[in-house]
Amino acid sequence: MNTKADLLRELRIDRQPTPPPSRRGLWIGLGIVVAALLLAALAWALLSGGRAIEVRTATAAATGDGGSGTTSVLDASGYVVARRMATVSAKITGRVREVLIEEGMAVEEGQVMATLDPVDADAQNALARAQLGAARSQIAGVQAQLSEAEANATRLSGLVRQQLVSRAQYDQAVAQRDALRAQLTTARRNAQVASESVRISDIGVDNTVVRAPFAGVVVAKAAQPGEIVSPLSAGGGFTRTGIGTIVDMDSLEVEVDVGEAYIGRVQAKMPVEATLNAYPDWKIPAEVIAIIPTADRGKATVKVRVALKEKDPRIVPDMGVTVSFLERAPDAGEGDDAPRGVRVPEAAVATRDGGDVVFVVAGSDDEAVAERRGVSTGGASGGQRILLSGVAPGETVILDPPRDLADGDRVTPASP
Repeated sequence: MNTKADLLRELRIDRQPTPPPSRRGLWIGLGIVVAALLLAALAWALLSGGRAIEVRTATAAATGDGGSGTTSVLDASGYVVARRMATVSAKITGRVREVLIEEGMAVEEGQVMATLDPVDADAQNALARAQLGAARSQIAGVQAQLSEAEANATRLSGLVRQQLVSRAQYDQAVAQRDALRAQLTTARRNAQVASESVRISDIGVDNTVVRAPFAGVVVAKAAQPGEIVSPLSAGGGFTRTGIGTIVDMDSLEVEVDVGEAYIGRVQAKMPVEATLNAYPDWKIPAEVIAIIPTADRGKATVKVRVALKEKDPRIVPDMGVTVSFLERAPDAGEGDDAPRGVRVPEAAVATRDGGDVVFVVAGSDDEAVAERRGVSTGGASGGQRILLSGVAPGETVILDPPRDLADGDRVTPASP
């Protein structure tokens, strides 16, 4: 029995209270938690500091405004075109005998550009002249017969009155005279027709000579001696349709496609500043000629014609050109030495510490950083702001910079 009682006591749960933890162990646990929090905060700070800020950007464009008020209200691109350009061809089909032009050659109005083989035209002309000679010879023969018939009728008229010849004989002489008069009229008309045939054959001979329709410069030579040319395409690749192409360089102008949303800013006679892509430092004064009253449905644009006020051999057809439509024409004293600024969207200009600043993207694409610059601003128009200093043309500026963006922060341009 005692043994069973001992066993039961061993199975009894001990209800003694656990001793309180020591103060040292508590501080150790608390230190571990604080250290973990500090390490997490440090890691977050390092990661957030190394991540680049995504920003929207734009490119600063050069403008002709040097603080004088000649602000550009719209920029567009187009091409130089010629209002007078012609591919000169012969009026007839024939074989080229000689080509007298080369590319780049200046020609005057009426100058011979090429000649065709004139054998057929010369033969036709010779035939027409022979027919004219025959018609004139016939006139002479009928004229001689008519003179004799008139004299015979006059003589018989007197004899009839004297009743020395019969009346029938006299009437026969009169009829012969009148018939010869009719033959003479017909012969003269035949001669006139032959003369017109000669004139037409002369035109055929002249058509073998190809002349320039106006003064200009040859920009293309299309035919060579021995080739067949025709004013109409005969199919295949063996018949040329032209001798060469000439351009009147005095008729050069610019055609620009302006978006429908911005065509309201353009007006006739509006001053324009044109810049050729080949000569970016050359500002050409120009003027709007007309706004073509039709739109391109596919591109949603309206064509604008711009007249160039300067004529220069450097300007050639199909050159790319950028035009700036100005609020007003530059003053007479403004020239190439006038100060020029850049044009940026208004969203690129921010206010920091009471002044206007612009953040410029500096460095490479992989390590781009924001560079804060103080700027001097000019006029504003059409959502654009003129910067007179602080930013150079072609630099990339940040649009709507965040308030916490600082000089030297890493940035990455957003996808367009």
